[in-house]
Amino acid sequence: MIETKTFRGQSAVLSPSLTEMTWTFGGEGQSPLTTTLKLAPDGKITGYSHPNETFWRIENHKLLLLKENGELMWRAAKVVKNQDGLLTMLLDTPEDPNTHFILQQNPANSAPIPAPEQASAGSAMPAPAPAQAQPSGIPDAEYLFPADLEVTPTQVKKVLLIGSCLTALYLEQFQKRYPATAFDYVPYNFVSVLPPAPPAPVGEYDFQYIQIPLRSVITDRIIWGFRFNEAGFANTLLQDAFAVIDVMLDAAMVYNKQHGLLAFVSNFIVPQMNSASSIHGRGSMNDIAALVRRLNEYLSSKVAEYNNAYLVDIDAVASSIGKRFVLDDMIYFYSHGAVAYQDWDDFGSIARNEPIPPLEQSYPVKRDAFVDAVFRQAVCTYRSVKQIDQVKAVIFDLDNTLWRGQIAEHYRPEARPWPRTDGWPLGIWETIHHLRARGILVAICSKNDYDYVKERWADVVDPNFVSLDDFASVKINWTPKAQNISEICKEFNIKPKSVVFVDDNPVERAAVTSAFPEIRAIGGNPYLTRRILLWAAETQVARLTEESSRREEMIRSQIDREETRSSMDRDDFLASLNCEVSFTIITNTDQPEFGRALELTNKTNQFNTTGKRWSFEEVADFLKAGGKLLCFRVKDRFTDYGLVGVLYVKGTEIVQYVMSCRVLGMEIEEFVVAEAVHLLRSEHKNEVDITAPLKETPDNTPCREVYLRAGFRELAPSDGTRAFILDSDEVPFIPLHIKKVTHTVSK
Repeated sequence: MIETKTFRGQSAVLSPSLTEMTWTFGGEGQSPLTTTLKLAPDGKITGYSHPNETFWRIENHKLLLLKENGELMWRAAKVVKNQDGLLTMLLDTPEDPNTHFILQQNPANSAPIPAPEQASAGSAMPAPAPAQAQPSGIPDAEYLFPADLEVTPTQVKKVLLIGSCLTALYLEQFQKRYPATAFDYVPYNFVSVLPPAPPAPVGEYDFQYIQIPLRSVITDRIIWGFRFNEAGFANTLLQDAFAVIDVMLDAAMVYNKQHGLLAFVSNFIVPQMNSASSIHGRGSMNDIAALVRRLNEYLSSKVAEYNNAYLVDIDAVASSIGKRFVLDDMIYFYSHGAVAYQDWDDFGSIARNEPIPPLEQSYPVKRDAFVDAVFRQAVCTYRSVKQIDQVKAVIFDLDNTLWRGQIAEHYRPEARPWPRTDGWPLGIWETIHHLRARGILVAICSKNDYDYVKERWADVVDPNFVSLDDFASVKINWTPKAQNISEICKEFNIKPKSVVFVDDNPVERAAVTSAFPEIRAIGGNPYLTRRILLWAAETQVARLTEESSRREEMIRSQIDREETRSSMDRDDFLASLNCEVSFTIITNTDQPEFGRALELTNKTNQFNTTGKRWSFEEVADFLKAGGKLLCFRVKDRFTDYGLVGVLYVKGTEIVQYVMSCRVLGMEIEEFVVAEAVHLLRSEHKNEVDITAPLKETPDNTPCREVYLRAGFRELAPSDGTRAFILDSDEVPFIPLHIKKVTHTVSK
């Protein structure tokens, strides 16, 4: 135990000597944040830098970690020794009784211990063990697929693996490393036929992971490298490979086609060196590396033709970790494309004049890092597809966030030379445009003088890659940032939980997260910001819809509309809108509007009458059972809002009603209910009662009275769900200022 009662720096002898140890520190059940933390004798924390953990002391036999402002952040709730006699402390925080961190003593006389590639969900941080000295830094899986924006834990219960020997390796390693997830495996090589049904019912799988073997695609003809000198050989091989991909992908996607099972398809690992017979031929189709790149392009285009299917870029994973540490093409033939391992015949069973040394003596293999990154990529792709913790807006500070230094201090004419703009500032400027391309809104929230910033912008942002006009909302004033962010959320019609706030100042971040506990705040380390914003699963978009690509334009128009609304009588304002609504009925998942309808369903919280999230498979089954999706688009004199709503209807019931809040308050919601009633009654050839359930959620206040406003009456609730009915002799309310039109596709 920690025997010293009170310690405040350079005043006590500790037993044991905590100041001579290095520590591993991080969240319980998560990858460590550092393995080099030290408790310095002067009461400071070294070897790790974060405003939440700056100082330390001991009071009443308990270790305390303090913020840079001296406030308590962590205290040791429990201290034990593991089987090796190393101290392990469970830390809790007064800010959240459910949050725990671990501080764990590293073994003496050992190098800092690299953080594990991936910690299983719910598992405690593994005890440090002696390891070879490696450069410190972010683990490969976390580096490629940042977890900084994750809020909701990912619960992947069951995965179906389909593929060749590389997938067999995945199965072996996944089962060992991720015991909370069940894995089934179906071997798949050339001319294989998958079983009519997978090992478990399709509905039990969260997703399937398909790896088509490269060897089956380009065949063993590439072994005879001299044939690439023959005219037309490479092109014949390429065309044949395209045909094989068509056949093998179609066969491997049988469960996707039959049941809509979410599918992730791995691309091929490109050989790490060219194979052309001359330097002049490098990069041509006589080079196997170039040929495999072409195959990856083709595979990507073919996967895109399937519903609920996405490519996972294993070649990028191998390249980032280092193909020399992963790929076996320095030993095996070019099309094998698997992880290097020691040949099973080389352990003394066959006599040799000179024994073969262990493989890793020549070729260190990062198998664990690669396997962890492969699984992490699949899980992150799953999070993106399911829109878990999806980011809808990123709000940027200016000083020391969008540029180095302070605009009023470091960019004065007499202060030259000004701070440089290369490196991370330019990277952030480009990040802003990539976020916009994904339909993520960007805004500015800065304590500065607006006129001065506007006047000096072109001087500071040089080259002028980003302008004030690129931001959907700009709040540059001396108002508290939490108040400005509240206004931005109202303008964007989003909740703070969908926002990332980027600010270099830990005090400002703390003030904003105190006001909005669900907001995600980053920005302390500018070298991490771009990677997090561009690579995190929560900022990825599964499929870019027309509405997503035009979101910024629509938000600007909405702000103009609200300014007009405030200056006019409501009836006059509604009449002036020239509002038009067009409808589309979806009966199968192949219709082009389906992707947007599903996206809208799973991202809408406020106007969502049940709050239910639907998987692709669930909607497919709903449509097969006779259900329909009544989708609608809205247009007014300000803008074309695109497809903004969907009603799930079946029989004589409006099962669920989802609508974007961008068109809320225009009486669109009542007009659409009337159309749904007309659709359901027309199918029954007579007047029938129409029913509609409504389940109240913490966020769906805006839609709770929609059916009453449309003319329904409320019945007694059942199992906590409100019930509404429009009697057969009643007609719904139809707003007269809205016009129903036929949607035309612009060319």
